[in-house]
Amino acid sequence: MTFSGSYESRDVTFLLRPVQLAPTPVEEKERLIQSGRRHYSELIGTESPPDGEYLALFQAAFDRNAHRLASELVRLSRALAERPGRELVLVSLARAGTPIGVLLRRAAEMQGRRAVHYSISIIRDRGIDEVALDHILERHAASDLVFVDGWTGKGAIAEELERSVGRYARSRGVVLDASVVVLADLAGVARLAATSEDYLIPSSILNATVSGLISRTILNDACVGPGEFHACVHYEHLAPADLSRWFVDALTARIEALRTEPAAPLAWTEAHRAGLRSVSAAFMAETQSRWGISDPLRIKPGISESTRALLRRVPDRLILRDPDDADVRHLVHLARRREVAIQVEPAMPYRAATIIRATKGAE
Repeated sequence: MTFSGSYESRDVTFLLRPVQLAPTPVEEKERLIQSGRRHYSELIGTESPPDGEYLALFQAAFDRNAHRLASELVRLSRALAERPGRELVLVSLARAGTPIGVLLRRAAEMQGRRAVHYSISIIRDRGIDEVALDHILERHAASDLVFVDGWTGKGAIAEELERSVGRYARSRGVVLDASVVVLADLAGVARLAATSEDYLIPSSILNATVSGLISRTILNDACVGPGEFHACVHYEHLAPADLSRWFVDALTARIEALRTEPAAPLAWTEAHRAGLRSVSAAFMAETQSRWGISDPLRIKPGISESTRALLRRVPDRLILRDPDDADVRHLVHLARRREVAIQVEPAMPYRAATIIRATKGAE
């Protein structure tokens, strides 16, 4: 089954299987994941509509950063439009990559390039959805595929993409570019990015209600059988709070206004990426040593990753470079609401980072 969630059908095809899966309470989910009894992809938490105060923080973030985001999308789309090939086949990583994929598809078409967009699942430690890739490659040339995500934190998903797509390509006898294109690459692992700055991408504030009303992707034996796409829950009950179309439509208007304006081409060099990787590795090593953390997966660097952790995980502490920074106001709000300790580190290379609490016996 293919569907488009709450987006227009021309904007995205989700290669996901909608299922019903009861949510697991967040504390129990964290305990099961950290104990190794369940993989994170086997469980989902509860998603509720954001309250008025949080929506106001989202709107303020959008108003503050929409022009920058639109400008960066224009620059990315220009770079992608220059790729050789019959068409641009955008393959976004659901779900953080989905709204970015929608916008890049629209922006590429404004540049006169035929573009299609699929959104598929990738699971850390379990890989890309190979059934979804088979579906795409039955319809498009392998050389036209471009993988898209929203951002990188410490680079775990980008590394998973390289491993699993490389393995898939070898098994199918095809050549695929297994690198990723993102808006913001903090870890220096993306083939192409608009920036390496840790700034607030507005879509990172919300979950399903800015991502077509789909859940994080699911991979377990009860939901996914042989030959089936990875699964998701389609949160139709959140439709009254859905901002997915509003978000992409509002940004499309800004992209349209900017698309003919001159802009410097993206300068994304290997030397720059290497510097980012060095900063990331040093930050992770220092944070693990300082807090006695053996599992690096408990560390979530950057505003976007910190937001996801505070929304979906059991955080131990939120670390901020500047608690008065407008781009971290929503993090302060979430931390206070969940009674999470806030620590200020002015010398930190990122504007925010979150440490996940260790469950009993996990460390």
